[in-house]
Parts: sequence; structure tokens; C-alpha cells
Amino acid sequence: MSEPLARSAAPGPESVEYRESGEAATVPAPQAGSVGPDAVASAASDPTPTAAATTPIDTPTPDESPAPPVSERDRRFMALAQAAAEEARAAGEVPVGAVLVRGDEVIATGFNHPIGAHDPSAHAEMIALRATAQAVENYRLPGCELYVTLEPCLMCAGAIMHARIARVVFGARDPKTGACGSVVDAFANPQLNHHTTVTGGVLETECGAALKSFFAERRRASREARAAARGEPHAVAGGEAHADSHVETRSEADTDAHTAARSEPGSAEPL
Repeated sequence: MSEPLARSAAPGPESVEYRESGEAATVPAPQAGSVGPDAVASAASDPTPTAAATTPIDTPTPDESPAPPVSERDRRFMALAQAAAEEARAAGEVPVGAVLVRGDEVIATGFNHPIGAHDPSAHAEMIALRATAQAVENYRLPGCELYVTLEPCLMCAGAIMHARIARVVFGARDPKTGACGSVVDAFANPQLNHHTTVTGGVLETECGAALKSFFAERRRASREARAAARGEPHAVAGGEAHADSHVETRSEADTDAHTAARSEPGSAEPL
């Protein structure tokens, strides 16, 4: 039986709206004065509210069940992905790292380096997928799991599905390009012939803090460089007090901010 989802703030006497199977329908509401004269007289003599008047309308409540606890296994592999992300930071790239595992075996790691590689597809997930495919000599990777410190984008989501990855575990959410629910949910499409399980928010605070600190340092260096070019003193430290609260993502990296030389990152090596 369908239940009322919502009632308008000022419902008219004509109808109450119900929703069933995604379609709105209206049913007649009880008309005022439809009770008999005896009932009207009884109601006038008895000021006590009737049960119908005092019974609250049941409204659906959102599911407030707590998120499942993070397993030690997921924490351990995400920590390895964080270590890979630090390799990207050391190379002057946005710190995103990935680890691809099968069972308890780490097959390959990868870190984000599209700037150094002159490759727009050189995201951490793509590097780990390529290294794993080479290691096992198969472009299909069934039964494997991918751990990555930042929510995959659409490009990486497509590659993950083509590789038949069984499960994706990510850390920080990407509010600008995330394809696991933040912007789009590529893995929830029932028309796809492969369905990857997704677990998000593992070590989310730590993964997000690494990204925030990278961009805070990049903004500071950029301000100092501009001040030096204008011949101004080092009076820019206070400007960091209102750093952006959201997680900036690898898509925001630009070469202007990387004024210092950086080592050319190498490809991920199978472990």
C-alpha cells in the first residue's frame, strides 16, 4: 500500500497527494461537514480532542544507521596508498596514490603524475591498473581490489570497470569530479554488464588533509613568488588563515605554481 510522502504546507480540501511507483496521484480528501448531525452535536458538547485529531501523521525518517566500521585490512592497504601519494607530492604533483591488491598480495602501486609525464591519463588509478595488467599479463583483473586516496574520476571509473575490478576503496571524496557518488555514480548504473563494489571514506580525514596541505603550500609559494617579483617583503603568511575548506583535486594543478625543478616520476613497478 502506498504511503503519503509529503503533505503541502496549506493543503486544500480537495485532495491529498500520494506517490506510487514514481507517479503522482490524487485521491479525494474527506469533505468538511460530511459527518451526520448527531456526531456534530456530540463534538460540540465534548471539548476533548478525538483520537483522529491527536494522532500524529507518520512521516518517513531517513536511515540513521551508522556507517559500518572500517576494517584493519582496509586501513592497512589505504595506508600504502597514502605512502604512494607522498611520492607524487615529492615529485611536485597532486598527492594521490593507489594500490592494487589481490587477496592479501599487493600487485602494484601508482601515484598521480600527469604533469611530469605529459599525460592527462596518468592518474594514480590508471598507473596501478597498467602496472598490474603488465604483471599478470592480462587486461582483465577479476578478483582484484583498488585502493586510492581520492575518489576516482569518470576516466578512472571506466578503466576500473573495463578491467573487471571487484572492489574500489577510496579515501577523500572529490566534490568536483568524483564518479562514485559525489558528482556522478558511474558504478550504480544497472545497465552496465559489470558491477564493482565501492567503499568510500576510508581514512577520509587523513587523505583529505594531505590534499589540503599540498594546495595550501602551493598557494603560499605562489604568493611569495608574486611578492618577490614585485619586490615586496615576505608579508604573506597571514593570508593562509582562510585556506579553502573543501578538498581541491588533482584537476586543479597547474604548472605556474610549480616554480622549483622536480624529479621526473617513474612508472609504477610491480611489487
